[in-house]
Amino acid sequence: MSPRDYYEVLGVSREAGSEEIKKAYRQRALKHHPDKNPGDAEAERRFKEAAEAYDVLRNGEKRSAYDRFGHAGLTGAGAAPSGFSNVEDIFSVFGDIFGGGSIFEDIFGGAGGRVHSQQGENLRVEIPISFNEAGNGTHRELAVTRRVACSTCGGNGARPGTEPTVCNLCRGVGQVQQSQGFFSIRSVCPQCRGDGMRNENPCQDCRGDGRQRRKDDVRVEIPAGVHDGTRIRVTGRGNDGHRGGPAGDLHVVIRLEAHEFFQRLENDVLFELPVSYSQAVLGAKVEVPTLRGRATMSIPGGTQSGEILRLRGQGFPSLHGHRPGDQLVKVVVDVPKKLSSEQEEILRRLAELEEKEVGSRRHTFFEKLRNYFE
Repeated sequence: MSPRDYYEVLGVSREAGSEEIKKAYRQRALKHHPDKNPGDAEAERRFKEAAEAYDVLRNGEKRSAYDRFGHAGLTGAGAAPSGFSNVEDIFSVFGDIFGGGSIFEDIFGGAGGRVHSQQGENLRVEIPISFNEAGNGTHRELAVTRRVACSTCGGNGARPGTEPTVCNLCRGVGQVQQSQGFFSIRSVCPQCRGDGMRNENPCQDCRGDGRQRRKDDVRVEIPAGVHDGTRIRVTGRGNDGHRGGPAGDLHVVIRLEAHEFFQRLENDVLFELPVSYSQAVLGAKVEVPTLRGRATMSIPGGTQSGEILRLRGQGFPSLHGHRPGDQLVKVVVDVPKKLSSEQEEILRRLAELEEKEVGSRRHTFFEKLRNYFE
């Protein structure tokens, strides 16, 4: 059986934003969670199907490939959706959207095992890029300070030669349970903070945390067409997890710098072009800047000030594989403040000709205007 359309699986449109997609996935995950539907194979299948759909649609590169080529586009290198063999696989990848993955454990009772590892925290950085970089794609080499496993204690937080002990309050589970009427509520153990273990003799280098600060170089690929506020997720480059838990992710937020000449309108680029009176009246060929260099365009004779001409395909590329935007050229007639004697003589002669040739029409207009106000 062919896999279902991922947008259909999550019940969102193809124009849906990241927050709408995340919300739709959360709703379906809660609805079809196996703990809420014990023994229901169909519910478990739909739970995994929703996770696979979210894995593709939350990722800009995978989503672009899927929008253009469907499921066949996900077979390329690095584009295939993650395979989820069980519920814990899904928690390890998407736990951050459920507040660390604990929401299901709080609602449905959790896995019930000991919590000796925790996923690392996500990190967030903002980077500025220019208009041209956003239009053509680029990359950045970032120096990211992250927490990594302590080299002295090996990540367990205990002083070398000693071992952590099981927390006596939660007995190694990492959670404590309280009953309120018919409901049973689990929360993070206040003594071990969810670790399940305690360090009576903490490592001096990491102070019992099991992690140390280290500066790592991270290369971030920025695709062409990104908007201001676009978030790029670099998997596994956040903080390392506690006690061998999976690392968090690095979220890179794009900030688009203002341009001296260009203004962005979705995927279109607006550019104001000053032209002379004679160029607007008689027409001309002019050279204009674009995101990709220079382009020659024709100004038709009789072009009015404020009229917008269009250069097809010279705007921003689409992140979703659609047609690229255009460059909109707004023609502005530049009226000179100073004239040479020769220019003034020519314009006075032109004014005389205009009065002679169109004066009757102009007088008719002003007569109508006066009658309107009267």
